[in-house]
Amino acid sequence: MIRKRLNTETAILEAAFEIFGKNPGASLSDVAELAGVGRATLHRHFAGRDELIRALARNAMDELDAAVDEAVKGAPSYTEGLRLALEAMLPLASRQMFLATEAAAQTGDIAERIQSDFDELVRDVKKAQAEGGLRKEVPAEWFARAYENLIYAGWEMVRNEEATSKQAADFAWGLLSEGAKA
Repeated sequence: MIRKRLNTETAILEAAFEIFGKNPGASLSDVAELAGVGRATLHRHFAGRDELIRALARNAMDELDAAVDEAVKGAPSYTEGLRLALEAMLPLASRQMFLATEAAAQTGDIAERIQSDFDELVRDVKKAQAEGGLRKEVPAEWFARAYENLIYAGWEMVRNEEATSKQAADFAWGLLSEGAKA
């Protein structure tokens, strides 16, 4: 049961993130039970699994975008902005992993938005390379993919209680930047 009383739709989304994060094949009944609502209530908000998955994907992207936008305000460089964004994303890494692993979340407008976000990350890496923060001879696409995979590695450490999100972000950034210094 969700501890803090949330509005019904938010409770359903949070329950779905929790359930699908542990068991991607979980039923909508499982989601409804964890959210503290009946199946009929869940279906009043989401017609079916695909609609719920798309809502989760949009929610995940909105949360990640808001966290990154807030974190990078006033960053003195693109390199520092990348570090700050990584630190902001680690507590939300389960959202990032949902987007990366849920096939239904990788279609239509959601797939376009994921690609747009990746393209933006590549542009930011190129700007960090231009300012001397990352090695220029390494393709920006490589850095972007490594960045995303280090978020996954950090998320696993946090999930397994081997590190806090801050520690995992520091480990991830240290590995990326120390191996990628100009």
